[in-house]
Amino acid sequence: MRRAFLFVLDSFGIGHAPDADKFGDAGSDTLGHIAERCARGEADRPGLREGPLDLPHLTRLGLFHAADLAAGRNQAATQVSGFFGSAQEVSSGKDTPSGHWEMTGVPVAFDWGYFPEEGPAFSDELVAAVIAESKVPGILGNCHASGTDIIARHGEEHIRTGKPICYTSADSVFQIAAHETHFGLDRLYALCETVRRLLDPLNIGRVIARPFVGETAATFKRTANRRDYAVPPPEPTLMDRVIAGGGRSLAVGKIGDIFAHRGISHLRKAPDNMAMFDRALEAMADAQDGDLVFANFVDFDTLFGHQRDVAGYAAALEAFDRRLPEALERLRSGDLLILTADHGCDPTFRGTDHTREQVPVIGTGPGLGTGSVGVRKSFADIGETIAEHLRLAPGAHGRSFYGDIAANA
Repeated sequence: MRRAFLFVLDSFGIGHAPDADKFGDAGSDTLGHIAERCARGEADRPGLREGPLDLPHLTRLGLFHAADLAAGRNQAATQVSGFFGSAQEVSSGKDTPSGHWEMTGVPVAFDWGYFPEEGPAFSDELVAAVIAESKVPGILGNCHASGTDIIARHGEEHIRTGKPICYTSADSVFQIAAHETHFGLDRLYALCETVRRLLDPLNIGRVIARPFVGETAATFKRTANRRDYAVPPPEPTLMDRVIAGGGRSLAVGKIGDIFAHRGISHLRKAPDNMAMFDRALEAMADAQDGDLVFANFVDFDTLFGHQRDVAGYAAALEAFDRRLPEALERLRSGDLLILTADHGCDPTFRGTDHTREQVPVIGTGPGLGTGSVGVRKSFADIGETIAEHLRLAPGAHGRSFYGDIAANA
């Protein structure tokens, strides 16, 4: 019986990528900088956490050995119970779809469309089309912005006028924030579907619905009803191949949205990391021979990386680590668990955008070997390794490292 579990700690980079300078991200290091701040006592927060970063279970799997590999250092694999490596992205972006698609065997070889950083983000023609087709009285924002900041800035006017708040970031994305009750959740989703269609000719990766509640700038809060409207991957992904091979892909979190709901057998959603961990454990229990459980833990990115909240990010990592044994205890003969990330989002770095970083590739499974799997030259190696474990035919991209870890599997 062969099963695979792929857990993505969204934005958990382990050091800048070799091409980070092209993205203005040389020197970024999500894990390293969080650990440094914690060690200096600069990530202490009463009632939340204090002291050095405490990740005993991730460490035993080889997390910091993976970070050493990313930095060009080799550390003897002592006291490591799993396999570890780092992975570099070949896709042209540092966004969520690019990272996830590549790790499932479909690197993004084309350039996404982006909106200008200076002046209005969206052209007069696009804004006019959005207004006309969605029958909204206008839009607010029309700029690059942090989601929480722009809601605080324009939320009250949005409630008063009914104009949705539209903004973008360094990613290929059009985000729309609207109040769940004053504007309406279904109306927001319908607006996003219209904008998705309008943006297809511009090759924009995602339209994201960002609903919020509250009545004043001081009380506005984004809800868990976010929804992403992504373009579908250009080739069959690992999930498509799993289904074609007779297995199921059991998605947890925003995985369905990232892949435009293609290649998804069953989807479980939840409002936060710990609830998503619960859903992931349920999926592990449900998984059968040939199945893939694919989970995304988004809070690291949205709540802490983009918000430059080092203490919050550290606490979230520690909370995840405390629960990791629950997943490890559910592994049985024929299982493979890999933990990785889709990009970085260094909360100590300039700006609030993603950072071009290498990602950890750590994991384990009964009978699988331990030690280094090296520096992987593409996230696609992750998908190819899972494919080989599930006895699927090789894909067009990436190189499996399954032979390095198969041991007695």
